[in-house]
Amino acid sequence: MSTFNKVSASAGAEWLLGAFALLRKAPLALGLLGLIWGALSLLIMQVMAASATAGLLLQLGLSVLGPLLFAGMVWAVHEVEQDRPAVPGHLLHAFQSERVGSLLTTLLPQVVAVLALGALLLVMVGQSQLQQLYEAGLEIQRIAQAGGKPDPALVSDLPVGRLFLWMLLMFAAAIAVALYTFVAVPDILFGGNGGLAAMRNSFGACIHNLPAVVVFAVLLLISLLAISFLVQLVGMVVQAAAGQAAGLWVANLLMMAVLMPLLAGAVYHAWRQLLGPAQAGPAATQAQARFEA
Repeated sequence: MSTFNKVSASAGAEWLLGAFALLRKAPLALGLLGLIWGALSLLIMQVMAASATAGLLLQLGLSVLGPLLFAGMVWAVHEVEQDRPAVPGHLLHAFQSERVGSLLTTLLPQVVAVLALGALLLVMVGQSQLQQLYEAGLEIQRIAQAGGKPDPALVSDLPVGRLFLWMLLMFAAAIAVALYTFVAVPDILFGGNGGLAAMRNSFGACIHNLPAVVVFAVLLLISLLAISFLVQLVGMVVQAAAGQAAGLWVANLLMMAVLMPLLAGAVYHAWRQLLGPAQAGPAATQAQARFEA
């Protein structure tokens, strides 16, 4: 039975400030890891433009590998905090460990949520009205591309109330998934726990410290809006000089170069305060030794 540390609401701000401090400590090294991840995503989008099936398969593969790549980012920020250099190879560090299965287990909440929401949508709306919604969406898109004004009658027969309720359920499911996975990855890496135990610890620690989690989420949203604004300005400059495609690539790559190390650093600091000290026994030492071997 894990013991959840109690922290103040202001701890949520400390997690984000700690992440920014780590990013400032090694901006190029950590940014390069995020850049590589972003480049993989953009290349898959290019493949999708040429072949939808191949692109979707590659996107699915990258989504499945997401926890492993994020674990590499978390390990990299841990190395930076320990005054050791972050290198591109850290992004693949989790692939070389025995924690692969546990890290992939953190996909379970997302899979369960998607399947449950899909079933609920089918039950609440119905197959015929889902088809009508799909066709209305295509028609609205076609009219918008042609510069016309969509006819409100296209959606007048749709069950708007049930769709709105389903969207609320989707929002609640997204929050639950986030709570289960928030500090699960570092708990697997440094706490020596399996995937299911780490997710239970993450959910319990977040519920136990909900004010801090809310403060962190609000400040993260504000920070992302500011970062996005700055990135878009850079993208516009590049677009004016080298074209629209170059501007989009630079903006997306810069966003990933900042976003991924920031999230990894925040999660790492959150784990240290919520679960780290209580878990920092032999299991944590052995887990780190296995990764460093």
